Amino acid sequence: MTMQEATYYLLNKLKEITSDGEAGQITDMVMEHITGSGKAERMVYKKSEITAAEEKLLYEMTTRLLQHEPVQYVTGEAWFCGFRFYVDKNVLIPRPETEELVEWVISNCKFPLSELSILDIGTGSGCIPISLKRRLRKANVSAVDISKEALAVAQKNADTLGTDVQFTLLDILDEEKWASLPMFDIITSNPPYVPEKDKATMQPNVLQYEPAVALFVPDDDALLFYRTIARFAKQHLNQGGQLYVEIHEDLGEAVIKLLEAEGFYAEIKKDMQQKDRMVRSGLK
Repeated sequence: MTMQEATYYLLNKLKEITSDGEAGQITDMVMEHITGSGKAERMVYKKSEITAAEEKLLYEMTTRLLQHEPVQYVTGEAWFCGFRFYVDKNVLIPRPETEELVEWVISNCKFPLSELSILDIGTGSGCIPISLKRRLRKANVSAVDISKEALAVAQKNADTLGTDVQFTLLDILDEEKWASLPMFDIITSNPPYVPEKDKATMQPNVLQYEPAVALFVPDDDALLFYRTIARFAKQHLNQGGQLYVEIHEDLGEAVIKLLEAEGFYAEIKKDMQQKDRMVRSGLK
């Protein structure tokens, strides 16, 4: 099978389950992963034969993709803030909106960085704290998560990307464990915020494969994690410290009211799609 034949094989298979545009994007990602060659190079060598191992991998990955498994899990990688992260079914796939949260944090950092302490709550793949540590190298960065499997992924990414981030297994909903954590200047979180009722309208690649514990909250308590994180922040933010959280696009005003009721000032920031997506706050 030539490079071109392999590309057309995958592309045509994917067109059976998704749009032409998305099929093309996924095909490029998979072919680059399999061959190690970018699109331009693959065009130059389109008549070249791929190896037997590459052809076998192509068929295996195609089978998984046709079952709606996200391409990031199939290839085991996702790009975030310009860095390649390892991802698997134990962690959420990093989203572009979360990159915007990271950039917002960085744009508001106070100096000196060597005295800056940061905590990420519900870290998953570690994309937020690792990206912050790569950009703010002198800062002291920590992260917690309820899942030991997720923390193993995060540690792997920290090691691969050469970052010193302290990871701790901790359920933020367990208030008795809060005392084990110190004070921080910045607290970040992309917590679970999707109501259970939204499952009916979600894409199968998300619903069937991404970890439910990192996605869903009860329909009758959509603000569970924001309320908990706000109370934690009241006890663990240094004077002048700030809290940054990603939010459901429909929950902006509700999160603002909750934070204000807890004694915080708060502001909403829209993402590139002009949706309410993140909130910055601090104690008044």
